[in-house]
Amino acid sequence: MSHSSHLRLPADTYKAIFLVCFAVGIVGLSYGSLAMAYGFPQWLPLILSLVVLAGTSEFMFIAIIASGGSPIAAALAGLLVNARHFPFGIAVRELVGSGLKAVVGSHIMNDESVVFGLSQNTPEKRRVAYWLCGIGVAIFWPIGTLVGTTIGRYLPSPETIGLDAVFPALLLALVVPALKNRLTLSRASAGAALSLIAVPLTPPGVPILLSLFGTLVRRKS
Repeated sequence: MSHSSHLRLPADTYKAIFLVCFAVGIVGLSYGSLAMAYGFPQWLPLILSLVVLAGTSEFMFIAIIASGGSPIAAALAGLLVNARHFPFGIAVRELVGSGLKAVVGSHIMNDESVVFGLSQNTPEKRRVAYWLCGIGVAIFWPIGTLVGTTIGRYLPSPETIGLDAVFPALLLALVVPALKNRLTLSRASAGAALSLIAVPLTPPGVPILLSLFGTLVRRKS
């Protein structure tokens, strides 16, 4: 058996990676359109899509600023959301590589590349899947953002066509499966309650940061 056969992924995996990356591009289109509808300059979402390369954090950044929050609060919220990359980094440290390769490998680390990387049955295939999906996301996300910012100039206000609902709908779709866990549900509910209470009392952007205190809820003994 040739060495290349050890690195070849199942056809279904290639198809799944492409479809996931394509879906990421569609979400990037919504992100770019929303950024333009909110009045951001075109270069900002494009730069963020290349440098940050983290969709949830980027959505949160523009949403907080668009609602009147400060860039500092928006940046902090994005950093806190991306705190999950610390355990990600531990889980895929052998797939990322070392030296300059590790810099690139860390940059393309995201939910999708981690999932595909860890789901393979050999170390070689894990590495191939991780890099293939990571690079795919790094290509499709900025392209989707670029298309979105281009067509976003001609769209009406985001509320008219529901673009303002894209970000919360995306987050809801991601978290609903996790709410089957009672502790997770308790923490999410506590965080949501804190955020709602803080809305009329604090500046924009702060309630979402305060909601993180919901993670302090402990399981009843």
